[in-house]
Amino acid sequence: MDASKLDQGQAPFASELRVTIRSAADIVTARQTGRELAMKLGFAAADVTVITAAISEIARNIVDHARRGMMTISVVHEGAKAGLLVVARDQGPGIPDVARAMEYGFSTGQRNGAGLPGAKWLMDEFEITSKPGKGTTVVMKKWLERNG
Repeated sequence: MDASKLDQGQAPFASELRVTIRSAADIVTARQTGRELAMKLGFAAADVTVITAAISEIARNIVDHARRGMMTISVVHEGAKAGLLVVARDQGPGIPDVARAMEYGFSTGQRNGAGLPGAKWLMDEFEITSKPGKGTTVVMKKWLERNG
């Protein structure tokens, strides 16, 4: 891939992909979509693994708590930096106490409570907004490290 195209904000591939999240199969699709776009963008294998893990955690939360949502995975540019942007939205029950939900070990279900804080830890930028009865939006970014 010609890295100069990334610097100019022109990717030689689809730079925004959407995945509807409704089931465990959709979680796999979201992971694969994120993996493919991250690899095309030039992320190292370890970062690709990190990105797919974060996508998986957020998609799992959609399936477990909201039952249905949408994830958009896209290339993002900020000056000379390129990265991957993941936006997950649902119109589920929302999170009444986001600060508590971001604590390791807190869970409203049968899981270990590492999903949201784990995804935040894996990504370079993480933002969550939620309103009870209205749904939740998670925005995550991972920046491509450039050598040289």
